[in-house]
Formats: sequence, C-alpha cells, structure tokens
Amino acid sequence: MESTATLNRSKSDALYETAKTYFPGGVNSPVRAFKSVDGSPIFMHKGDGCHVWDEDGNKYIDFCCSWGPLILGHNHPKVYEKVVAALQNGSSFGTPTVLENELAELILSRNPFIDKIRFTSSGTEAVMSALRLARGFTGKKKVLKFEGCYHGHVDSMLVKAGSGLVTFGTSTSAGVPEEYAAETLVVPLNDLDALKACFEEYSHELACAIIEPIPANNGLLLQETSFLQELRELCTANGVLLFFDEVISGFRVGFNGASELLGITPDIITYGKIIGGGLPVGAYGARAEIMACVSPDGPVYQAGTLSGNPVAMAAGVAQLTECAKPGFYEDQLERTTYFVDRVNNHAKEKGYDFELVTVGSIFWLSFDGKKRIRKADQIDPKMDGFRKLFNELISRGVYIGPSGYEVGFISQAHTKEHLDTAAKAMCEALDAVFG
Repeated sequence: MESTATLNRSKSDALYETAKTYFPGGVNSPVRAFKSVDGSPIFMHKGDGCHVWDEDGNKYIDFCCSWGPLILGHNHPKVYEKVVAALQNGSSFGTPTVLENELAELILSRNPFIDKIRFTSSGTEAVMSALRLARGFTGKKKVLKFEGCYHGHVDSMLVKAGSGLVTFGTSTSAGVPEEYAAETLVVPLNDLDALKACFEEYSHELACAIIEPIPANNGLLLQETSFLQELRELCTANGVLLFFDEVISGFRVGFNGASELLGITPDIITYGKIIGGGLPVGAYGARAEIMACVSPDGPVYQAGTLSGNPVAMAAGVAQLTECAKPGFYEDQLERTTYFVDRVNNHAKEKGYDFELVTVGSIFWLSFDGKKRIRKADQIDPKMDGFRKLFNELISRGVYIGPSGYEVGFISQAHTKEHLDTAAKAMCEALDAVFG
C-alpha cells in the first residue's frame, strides 16, 4: 500500500488553522480535533465505497464510516438516487410526507420490539425525548445508567460515578447543574451486586434503566448476556422501564440490533443515523401503550421542525431496504471475521499484547491482549499504543476514528480485496508499534 507519510498535508493543516478562528478548537465535535493522536485533523473531501480522500488528495480505506451509519459505504448508488429524487421535490416542508410512512413501515414491519416510532434529528435528541417519555409514563424521576455507556450530550447523561457500588451521578461537563446529575444513578457495567443493590434501594424512584446493550462508545465492552437478562428481570419485577440505547448497535449487528442478537426485549429503544443513510436522523420507539403518552396523543411533549426530513427519510428507505435483504448481515459478519482473524492471528504469532475485539461488523482495537474488557475502568487511559498505531495506519492509507475509545466499522463496500490490503497495513503497523 502506498504510504502517505511523505504526502502533502498542507491543505488540511491550513484549513485547520482557519477553522480555529471560526469554531472552538477548530471543530464542530470534540473528537475530530485529533487531541488524543497528536497533530492536526485531516479534512476529508469525498468518499466513495470504502474509500475517503482528504483535501490534499490522499486516499484511505475508511473504517470510521461516519462513526458507523454508512453500513453500505460512501455514496452508495441506491442511496444517492433516492436522495437526488427527494431533493428534486424539495428539501424540507415541516409537514408529513409519504417517505416518513415508508421508512416507518420498513422498520416496524420487521421489528417485534416496538409498535410505534418517532423520528428525531439525532441520536442525542432521541435519547433526550425517550428519557422524558420514561419519566412521563412512569411518573418517576430517577434514571439508572451504567458507567462507560454514552448516551449523547443530554445533561442528565453527562455524569460519572463516584465511589461505592451505587452512586448519584456527578456532572462531567461545565454547565450541567448537579441537581440534574443527582437524578441519575450510576452503577458499573457487568456488576450484579451493584445492580441488585441499586434496585433494592431506589426501584420505587426509578423511571428507567438506560444501557447500551453493546457498549461501543467507550471501547467495546461486551457484556455477559446473564447480566443483561438480570437487568431485564429486575426492571420487570419493579415496574422500571428497560431502555436500550441502540444508536450504534441498531441495524448494525442485525436489522433489529442487539435486542434481536441477545434475545432480550426492552421497553424503549433509540436508534441513530444509520436509519437515515448517514444523514442527520434519530428515532425512539416503544410498545403502543408507552408511545400513547407522546404528544399529540398524550402529555409528553416532543417536537422537531426537521424531524422526518424527506431527504433523510429517502436515504433511510434506500439503505434499510438493502439491509433487509436476505443474507446481508451474514455476509457482513463473514467479511468482518475474515479481516479480524487475519490481524489477530498475526498479533498472536508475534506475541503482541493486542486484539481486535468484535461483534457483528464492529471492531475495537484493544491493547490488553486476550483480557476481556467489560468495564470502563479496565481500559488503560494512557492510550500510547493506540496513538502510535493510529499514525502508522494513516501513513499506510488506513483511516480509523482518532480515539482509542472509539470502535471501527466494516461496510458492505469493504470487499475481501480491500480487507486484505487493510489487514496487511494493520499487521505492518503493529510490527512498527511493537517492534
């Protein structure tokens, strides 16, 4: 693979200097600033298939995939055609459109876990709205979350745990009043004792327990199924809603996400931009009894001028139609396993303290060898290995998200030939890091 180490990066560097005069830190989302990998961010110019090109013309195999939603790859022809057709009729109306019905039918007709859905403009907005719904439906205030799960930049979710098994959340962001954070209880992942203690003391105050069933925003913290099943049973026994945040796992590990993969039925589910082909979309859904509380049917208010935007709905219809085809997810899993096994076998043969952890078509770069990481505090915060590996991969034309806590994604556009090339580059990069 052609090295990008000596290729020109002057345009990206100059654009970043200009951007710093416009935006805080020169970016519109913090992880883009490359703070954890050194250097300045790469400004992307275009994407096609599994490749992206930066403003200096450097070409990369892309495993970021816009942080997951591009499961078909960049600029997929079916999505492109549907988006262009929608734009020819207008970009936004603020009224109902038939495309909302089409996307809802595509999702609900195949999903046994939810009866109705409400589209929003982002995953964060979906979580915020669904938390309000949980409180409105149950009449209770407190929410249980799990340390290491990310649920968007909702005030009450920007919390960390204190000491002890069960703690009241403390704010992790300026501008979030501690009174908001105090309505959130935090327990460690995969800790049954802490979970049971929380329900014993606070179940009468809990509206819901929110969890990423496949935590993938702070490493890939695969949980034991028994832990999630116990959570389901505790929620059912105590009248607490089980809230699965599937913004990442939904339509990624299977058409119906982790709920289908694990065989566990939540009460509320949120989905993210994958349902809009990468355009700004989110959604929350639940059984009919719960969704009946949402305005205008019920007293829980939620609105959005761009909710159900026709262009985003069109992209979602095109993408999920492809995802719903027989064998789609089996093929995704087969190619992901092909790639992951090649890299892991190399690391094992060389004795490197490294493993690609995977589920579905998601993978995470773990520098803890074969130790199974299930809790956030088990991850080495230094990230020295990731920093070095990221830059070695960039120099070999492979792009992953610029944070060791983030996961990578494989799309339909990643053929075995592309994966062979990327695996070779990753093995060479590992040799450079560990050698």
